Amino acid sequence: MRRILIIDDEEDIREVAALSLEATAGWEIVTASSGADGILAAGNSKPAPDAILMDVMMPEMDGPTTFRLMQQNPELAGIPVLLLTAKVQGVDQRRFAGLGVSGVLFKPFDPLTLADQICEKLGWKD
Repeated sequence: MRRILIIDDEEDIREVAALSLEATAGWEIVTASSGADGILAAGNSKPAPDAILMDVMMPEMDGPTTFRLMQQNPELAGIPVLLLTAKVQGVDQRRFAGLGVSGVLFKPFDPLTLADQICEKLGWKD
């Protein structure tokens, strides 16, 4: 069973994403409401998450900053990260791709296809 960490400051987004991934894919979900909590959750999660779905726009520490800090930690650097954003402009997409994340998913997302989108971006066959 896959384990996914969802980091988003909006509780409703975390809940919808978590429920959809549990129901449609049977994945185990861990959630965090901020970048700092997400780093702690990723480090404390045993086993480590198979992937992290992270919001771009969060107060205090945004997604790109959280991602860069995770990349400095050898235990977290190998976990694929997908950014979740409402920004669909080409310049934003190029900036996110330049960070080295595994992919970008867009809000609003379809809860029925979210697991498929994650699998497609990460090359997972299940």
